[in-house]
Amino acid sequence: MLTDKPTTSIAPIYLFVNIPRQAQKPYTIWIIGEYNKTMTLHEQIKNEVKDAMRAKDAIRLSVVRGILAAATNELVAIGKMPQDMLDDVGVLKVIKRLSNQRKDSIKQFTDGGRPELAESEQAELAILDKYLPALMPWGEIKKIAIAKKEALGITDKAKAGQLTGAIMKDLAGKADGGDVKAVVDELFV
Repeated sequence: MLTDKPTTSIAPIYLFVNIPRQAQKPYTIWIIGEYNKTMTLHEQIKNEVKDAMRAKDAIRLSVVRGILAAATNELVAIGKMPQDMLDDVGVLKVIKRLSNQRKDSIKQFTDGGRPELAESEQAELAILDKYLPALMPWGEIKKIAIAKKEALGITDKAKAGQLTGAIMKDLAGKADGGDVKAVVDELFV
């Protein structure tokens, strides 16, 4: 997640209350205050477009616009209006999908002997990774996998897929699926 930008905005609250004074003339109390509203990830990314334009950073601008386009597509796919805001979970899902696409492209470009294209995808992946939460380290995944294996009573490799699915359900995006699969495979060696 981006942490170098402030994530709060201040907006005024206007509250108008009519209180009758002994059934005579009503009077109005004006309470004027401020409240802090944390910005959603979608709003942060929209602001990031402006920052990238000001900085004349073409790669970051392209990636951030791509995130917004994918978020808009996701909104339309779930039946909302394009101008609506996607919640943080939905935006993270979109960014994770874009990140996986970049990783796949990097692998294909590297295998195809096109390192210059892989470098540009790597630069875009680095920008996308700034928005994703840090993934769980290997040791933490292994502890959870051992505990889940004992809880489910799985002893043979035939049910490794079931164990992997149960672990991924518990971790819910906190760990990379490839890492979880590798840990589970290591448990059955």
